[in-house]
Amino acid sequence: MSLPVSTTDASPTNPQRPERRKSRAPRRLPATEAQQHDIVHDIVLETAVTVAPDPARDQMPVDGLPTAAVIDQMWQANPLQKLLPVDWEAITQALSTLGARSMADPVNATTAAAKLNMRLWQEAAETWIGSASRWWGLATPTEDKLRGPAADRRFEAPEWEQHPFFRVLKQCYLAIAAQLREEADREVPDPTERHRLMFHVQQLIDATSPTLFLPTNPAALRKALATGGGSVADGLRNLVADLREGRMTMTDTEAFAPGKNLAITQGKVVYRNRLIELIQYAPLTTQTYAVPLLFIPPWINKFYILDLQPKNSLVRFLVEHGFSVFMISWKNPDASMQGIAFEDYMTDGPLTASDVVREITGAASVNPVGYCIGGTLLAMTLAYLAAREDDRFGPATFMVSLQDFSDVGDTAIFMDEPQIEFMERRMLERGYLDSSDMAKMFNLLRSNDLIWNTFINSYLMGNKPSAFDLLYWNDDGTRMVPSAHGFYLHNTYLENNLVKPGKISLLDQPIDLRRIRKDIYAIGAERDHIVPWSSAWRIAQLTSAKTRFVLAASGHIAGMINPPSAGKGGHWTDETGDAAAARTAAAWLAGAKKHEGSWWGDWTTWLEARSGKRIPAAAVGSAAFPPIQDAPGSYVLEK
Repeated sequence: MSLPVSTTDASPTNPQRPERRKSRAPRRLPATEAQQHDIVHDIVLETAVTVAPDPARDQMPVDGLPTAAVIDQMWQANPLQKLLPVDWEAITQALSTLGARSMADPVNATTAAAKLNMRLWQEAAETWIGSASRWWGLATPTEDKLRGPAADRRFEAPEWEQHPFFRVLKQCYLAIAAQLREEADREVPDPTERHRLMFHVQQLIDATSPTLFLPTNPAALRKALATGGGSVADGLRNLVADLREGRMTMTDTEAFAPGKNLAITQGKVVYRNRLIELIQYAPLTTQTYAVPLLFIPPWINKFYILDLQPKNSLVRFLVEHGFSVFMISWKNPDASMQGIAFEDYMTDGPLTASDVVREITGAASVNPVGYCIGGTLLAMTLAYLAAREDDRFGPATFMVSLQDFSDVGDTAIFMDEPQIEFMERRMLERGYLDSSDMAKMFNLLRSNDLIWNTFINSYLMGNKPSAFDLLYWNDDGTRMVPSAHGFYLHNTYLENNLVKPGKISLLDQPIDLRRIRKDIYAIGAERDHIVPWSSAWRIAQLTSAKTRFVLAASGHIAGMINPPSAGKGGHWTDETGDAAAARTAAAWLAGAKKHEGSWWGDWTTWLEARSGKRIPAAAVGSAAFPPIQDAPGSYVLEK
């Protein structure tokens, strides 16, 4: 999963959410199967399942296709569809659901329409009367009663408050958006369907913001006038360039490169097999802790999110604090590797890596760190080793990682049976799933931050993409092999088998998370759109380990990559000694205390107590595993 970057902070929301159920919405059926493959070529998001199949599919057909499918095909003919992963078919069907509901309840529909009209007239009247009064010096500006969320920066231009036209436009947009959300959230008994309906309605709201159109974006108009139309010409050049590339450019792709100014912490590749390169980082202290750390990053992302630039590198921070750090760098697979199984990722990954680490360092055990789905792999590996009474791993750290997939947040919109069936067909056709497919899906989960903000900046304002290391990494994904990824999706998102003792077997060994007993440090992020923090907290209840849970401010990436030197964000901890003492995530939060700044210091304190004594720093590599090449290695450079 290519992970979209979220850098906004807010208070934690209510973690209690209804249990997600498997979607029963039928798969979209264009005229022919071949036609379907043509329509969705290169965009996996176009298979999003509607929240209301029956009303939409009963619309009057055009040339044998439902209205929503016709709209979808029209969108596919638009060159912008390669840049903007908007599923207009699903949006159309969501609107059809709202329309059918209104027809079934005309009294409520009439009341809602009257309420909306009254609000629009009231806002327009107040704005124009206030403007006239201010013009004559008789009054001060009125407060904006429908101001958007604090994190919504779309309406920061002063014209949205000071100019009556733009103020009325904004107020009307916000009022209609609020009414749509209210209607989408009304009287949907199935929580899964309500979630899906709300998601697609919100996508419509985001895609129709007045800030996305040049005539109704005051900041873009102001710049166009100031530059004599130069910004408009620059925006068109940016658009044409992106259309030629077939993708939206979110950051300056020439500004960064692994090994050049990213992933530059000194180290060596000390081992390589068909799936991993193992990096050992050079010590920066004369003594290091006896128990080494082994990072297991997601195999569908590149590891250097943990080693960006020196100022925000988690790897460098740990090495500077005396830890001996090893990193798995996953191979970027191609069609020749389609026979690789999920068990291969375990055996060739953490199991083999731990053997190498122990041989090089002489340590009896290794403290593993799993990030995102690397943490899911780590949990399975720990349960497998526990069943075999293998003690090679010590206390483990799980960073924004899921084990219980009953609540996966907005990701559930894209992870039901029809979606996964389509992804599996794509993998069988190509021999892999391209990283761009998943990237578009997850970017859509934060469309305002990652899609529409870029659209405005590049195409309306005519600016060049900024140089942002997190966005560069976000756009540098890896492919997925069919067997391994299919096993993962079915046993997690579809069937949630990891929380069912004995339901999953690895190398013919049934696994049970309850057998994991060594201490755990788990970290969640309050605004995580991929791993809801309340779900990350669940590991405290799933294992028999004593678990310290910490909640970081911000999102899935920015919450994790937050060096203390930045002085930003915050984190919550509780001092009960075990997060499992709280019956629910909400109860845990109620008893937690907020601290300013990064959680990295809290983690290193926890690690120090579990990493043995300090010993003289060892050389990189050994006679059995001599250095192969400089970090970051070759696998991370593969495109």
